[in-house]
Amino acid sequence: MKIIVDAMGGDNAPQAPVRGAIQAIRELGAEVILVGRGEEILEALHADGIAELPAGLEITHADQVVEMCDNPATAFKEKKDSSLTVGLNLLKEGAGDAFVSAGSTGALLSAATLLVKRVRGIRRAALAPVVPTGKGGAVLIDCGATAECTPEFLLQFAFMGSYYAERVLGRPEPKVGLLNIGAEPSKGTELQQETYQLLKKAGAEGRINFVGNVEAREAVEGAVDVIVSDGYSGNIFLKTMEGTGLFLGREIKKMFLKSLKTKIAAVLVKDELKAFKKLMSADEVGGTALIGISRPVIKAHGSSDAYALRNAIRQAMEFSKSGIIEDITENVSHMRLPVRSARSDENTAGKEM
Repeated sequence: MKIIVDAMGGDNAPQAPVRGAIQAIRELGAEVILVGRGEEILEALHADGIAELPAGLEITHADQVVEMCDNPATAFKEKKDSSLTVGLNLLKEGAGDAFVSAGSTGALLSAATLLVKRVRGIRRAALAPVVPTGKGGAVLIDCGATAECTPEFLLQFAFMGSYYAERVLGRPEPKVGLLNIGAEPSKGTELQQETYQLLKKAGAEGRINFVGNVEAREAVEGAVDVIVSDGYSGNIFLKTMEGTGLFLGREIKKMFLKSLKTKIAAVLVKDELKAFKKLMSADEVGGTALIGISRPVIKAHGSSDAYALRNAIRQAMEFSKSGIIEDITENVSHMRLPVRSARSDENTAGKEM
C-alpha cells in the first residue's frame, strides 16, 4: 500500500515526516511517497545516516510550502507547487492510496474538498478523531470542519461515523449518540431536535444503531461508539478533553513527586502510569480521518513527532483498506433528505472551519 505524505507540513517538518515514513516502511511494510523540497528531504535522511533511498520510499519534489499564516481557503490555489497541492493531486490521480499531512487543517480541508472532491451526495466532509473513553475510544464527528451545520449534515455524519467505527475500530453495530445537553428528545436547539428525529428514523429503519442523545459526561465514560456533533460543539468537546488530559497528567506527576513515599509509589505503578499516558496520547492514534472525501485523507496534529506520523501512516493504511468510502458511496441515498431543511447549504456555505 502506497501512502503519500506531506513532508513539509507541521511544526517538525521535514524531520518528523521523513523519520515517520522510514518507521512505517520498516515496521508496517508501507510504501511512502514524500512530497516536498527534495534537497531538504535528502538532508533529513542523511542526518539519520541514510545515504540512499530505502526500498519503498520515493520523493516527489514540490518547491512551495503552505504556511499556517496563509489563507486556508486559497493557499492551495496560490501555491500550486506546494507539498499539499502536489500531494493531493497525486492522490486524485491514483498515484497513492491515501494522503497524510500535519499542515494547516483549513488548507487541507479546502484543498481536499476542491481537488480530490467529496463523495457525490455528501454535503460536507467531517473531521473524525478517535477520542479516549472508558470503553476503548469513540469516533467524534465532526470536531471542527464545519462550524454551522444543518440536520442533514449531522445525519450524514452519523452514517459516516458509524461506518468508521465498525470498519476501523472493529465495533459491530456501533452505538451512535447525538451530543446534547440532556437525554430527552426535546433537549438542545432546533438543530439537535430536528437531527434527533432524523437519526431516530434511520435507527428504526435499521440503517444505524441510534441510541439517543448523549451528554458529554456519558460520552467520555463510553456510552456510545460514535459521538455526532456540529463542528463548533465538537471542537469544544475535543479541546476540553485534551486540556483535561494535560491537567490530570500534570497533577498526577506532581502528586508522585511530592515526597519519598510517593516517589516509591510511582515506581511501583510505573507500568500503569505509562498505560494511562498512552491512553490519553493523540500520538498513539496518529491523526484525524477526513471522512466524506472520495479518497482517504488523514490530518496529523501539527506538533506530531516521527512516532505520531508513523501512526498516522498506519491509520491511513487502515482507512484505505477498510471499505468505508465504498460504504458511504453505496448508501448515500439514505443520508439525504427529500426536502432540504430550511437551513440550506447556501446558508452554511463558507462556514467550514
